[in-house]
Order: sequence, then structure tokens, then C-alpha cells
Amino acid sequence: MGPVMLDVQSTSLSQEDKEIIQHPLVGGLILFTRNYQSPEQIADLNQQIRVAAKKPMLIAVDHEGGRVQRFRDGFSLIPAMGKLWKMSDANLDLAKELAKQSAILMALEVQAVGIDISFAPVLDINNISDVIGDRSFHQQPQYVTELAEAFINGLHQVGMKATGKHFPGHGSVKADSHVDLPIDTRSKAEIFQQDLVPFQQLIAKQKVDALMPAHVIFPDVDSQAVGFSRYWLQDILREKLGFNGVIFSDDLSMQGAASAGGYVERAEAAQDAGCDMLLLCNNRDGCVDVLDNANISNLSISSERLKTLLKKDNNHWSSLKSNTSWQHASQYLKTYK
Repeated sequence: MGPVMLDVQSTSLSQEDKEIIQHPLVGGLILFTRNYQSPEQIADLNQQIRVAAKKPMLIAVDHEGGRVQRFRDGFSLIPAMGKLWKMSDANLDLAKELAKQSAILMALEVQAVGIDISFAPVLDINNISDVIGDRSFHQQPQYVTELAEAFINGLHQVGMKATGKHFPGHGSVKADSHVDLPIDTRSKAEIFQQDLVPFQQLIAKQKVDALMPAHVIFPDVDSQAVGFSRYWLQDILREKLGFNGVIFSDDLSMQGAASAGGYVERAEAAQDAGCDMLLLCNNRDGCVDVLDNANISNLSISSERLKTLLKKDNNHWSSLKSNTSWQHASQYLKTYK
């Protein structure tokens, strides 16, 4: 599987889309709201993608719940993870069950239209970041860990792999990496004792299958943004924390990635730092530039890691509502809304 994950423009494939999907460096595709009209249409689009690719293709979406849910009309509305604590009246066991059932409901619906993974859960701490906010489970690291573990257990129960983000934590810096380059000036000790805790604990429990680093610079740790830092990704994540799963770059078109240079330089720097798959979204010219000119490779170790994220089931949307796990999760969440 190639190391580039890109996007397509509309609700069906153009000829250019079909050609670019077949490029040997392309191994994944991410979907957005603009690609969606109905469950049946998105299922058909995903089938078109797999037929056009003529090779294994990892299809992903950001479908966390709350304000980050790409498909709505026809899909169950998943609550923001930060709302679960209030929904449960601060009852940890109940909040964990809500997290688990949210994950089951989301994963079953996303898989039923032909998608492999949703980029979830968010492991950031809800501190001062507006872009994170209620996407985070809680303000306390230990509660983030426990609720995220329950969510991951729900994903795994129905066959979806978990992607934790945004390593080592985006919640304690104000700037939004979509439009800015956040710089978190706290000490290394504070970062490791606070934001890193959920990542560290869930990696130790072998719960996290993939991770996405933050486009954030932590000057007391390294001068480079995390997704371009061999120190963060190799020395800390791989060696110190013992993480053996997939590392996705966050979207290389975001302003927070501009510190590495143009699109070609960003892609090269991200793979050199240790990212297995490079996300290039919402900029077709930049993506083509990378495919034509970047010195990046199909690495066998990355390809083998990526293949583990492909869904194994053949569930279809037409039979989803007869699935007992879907029925239970749907009813359970309605009870607490």
C-alpha cells in the first residue's frame, strides 16, 4: 500500500480521480462532507474507489461525533465525546458505557458503507484549545484514558481499528493548527506528566492501532513540529513508548504543516520522520506535486502496518438495522440524550 492518502472532489469519481487513485504511491483516501449525499450514494462511491484503485485501498473519514461528523442525514448523530461526562451525571461507569456504545454505533454505520476506519478517538485533554474543546473526553488525563479505552473497546468489538490523535496532545495550546502553527512553550516535564499520559497508558495496554501526531511545536522537547520530528516519532513514540502501529501524518495542507516548506518538502519530511501514511487533503495541485516530485517511497514495513487497518467484515447498509449490536447501541444512546 502506498504512503499517500488523498481526497476526491465530489460525490462520484471523475476521470482525474480514477487516474490519481491508481498512482503507485496512493494507498488511501479520506472522505469529507462534500462527498456525501446519502448512505447508499457513499457506499456506491466507496465501491467505485475500490474498483478504480485495482489494489488494496484504505478508506477513512473523520467521524468522531459532535461537530466532527462528516455524514449526518441518514446516519445516527453521535454525541461529542466531551458531552458524555455530563450525560452520565459524572458517573464514570455510565460514561464509559456511553463511550463504548457510541463507538459501536459509529463504527457499524461507517463500515456498512464501505469505510475502513474513522480517525478516532481524540486523546487530547480539554484544556484551552477551541479546536479541540468538546472533542476531548475530559479535562483530566486519567478520565481521558478510561473513557477512550472504553471507546476503543467498542471499536474493536465490531472490527474497527482505533486511531488516537493528536499525539502528544493539542489541547493545551490555543492556536488552531488548521490556520496557524501552534507553539506550546510548557516544559517537557509538564507535557509528559499531563498531555502524554493517555497516549502512554493506552499504548502500554496495546489498545491503540494507529496514531496521528499534532502539527504543534514543543520547543522544550524539539524544534520541529511533532509530525516532522524524528525525536518525537522515533525516540519517544517508537522507542520509549514502544508503539508499533501505524503513524498517520495530520493533513499536510494545514497551516501548521507549513513549517516544513512546500508540499513536496512536507511529504518528504513527514515520511523521513517516521509517518507511514501522508495525508494530503483539499489541494489537488499540491497532491499532484507530491506524487510527481517528492522523494518518498513505498516502504514494506509501512505497507504491512497499513494493511492491518483494512476492515474484515462485509456488512451492508441494507442489513444494518437488523444487527443486534446496532439496535442495542442506538437505543442505549437515545435513552440518555
